[in-house]
Amino acid sequence: MAADAEPGSLPTSTVTVGLVVTPALDKAALDQLADELRDRLGELYRDADWRVAPSRDALVAGPVELTELVDAVRTRMLEEDWDLAVAVTDLPLRLARRPLLTHTSPSHNVALVSLPAIGVVRRHHRLLDSIADALAVLIGDVPSERDTQGRPRFAVRARLVELGSGIDNPSETQVIVFLAQVLTGNIRLLLGMIVANKPWRLIPRLSRAMLGALAAGVFALVTSDVWRIAASLNALRLTVLTVISAGAAIVALIVAHGLWERAPDPRVREQVALFNVVTTITVALGIGSLYLALFVVSLAVAGLTIDDALLARSIGQPAGLDEYLRLAWLTASVATVGGALGGTVESDSAVREAAYAHRGSAD
Repeated sequence: MAADAEPGSLPTSTVTVGLVVTPALDKAALDQLADELRDRLGELYRDADWRVAPSRDALVAGPVELTELVDAVRTRMLEEDWDLAVAVTDLPLRLARRPLLTHTSPSHNVALVSLPAIGVVRRHHRLLDSIADALAVLIGDVPSERDTQGRPRFAVRARLVELGSGIDNPSETQVIVFLAQVLTGNIRLLLGMIVANKPWRLIPRLSRAMLGALAAGVFALVTSDVWRIAASLNALRLTVLTVISAGAAIVALIVAHGLWERAPDPRVREQVALFNVVTTITVALGIGSLYLALFVVSLAVAGLTIDDALLARSIGQPAGLDEYLRLAWLTASVATVGGALGGTVESDSAVREAAYAHRGSAD
């Protein structure tokens, strides 16, 4: 932590940016780019003491998925204990067949810049601008939201402080206390990362998960045995089934696609813990949104397609709103498990694209 800041201002912290460029750029160009980037960041964000760690490395051999390249940069960032990382690659970046100049993942604190998309006119200046713009996205700086003096809003300045601060001696900290410090010390950052991930859009982005949920839901709604089981369950048992089905779905998606990270070094335990907490909450909210949607749809479909008399004959008692609610409740649990099974056969890249926020600027 740097010297005390002016009264009423945020403390100054040191933020380290890893700048990994393709070997196509020589060392002299890299050193100049790193110096200019440090100066640019220092002018834009004076609430942090900026360090730029330059490196020439292709990281991966093409062709690769965007998620693979993000993972490679993320791994390098954790190994080097950087706070943010930008990779300038000589590979073309594409998302849904659309060429990109930059690609950012705030959840991973990683940005990519495509050197081929820079062009040949004013190449160095455009590259510097693109890197600075990508970093602005990572820290949540929106130029239109700056104050009248052109300064970043308070939340951006606070995020810089959080990025550059850490927990002392993490290897000696008890797990529960450590996680509590991670959560309470980064609550603003945590909430921002979760909202940026748009967890309610997780399952709709996964076609196989949606098909699995729909197939399981249809099976439950047309099976008279399921009707009788639903009619025999009370609210407590249905609640337990909800917890089990949602929990199984969350664990299945995280484990099957390796969404959790391990800390390669004690120095980055806080960053990895924060990332894993965000991942878990993002997936949990995504599954929760799926469950709620399945419940509403199941209730509507059951009400429209299942006649009261038919349901009453099947369950051996009068069929009222309570019976339809229990049937929709059980159907949502069964369908959620089906969605989780469908999600496990999705590709890792598809799940990562769905789970984490990505922003790209067009070429």
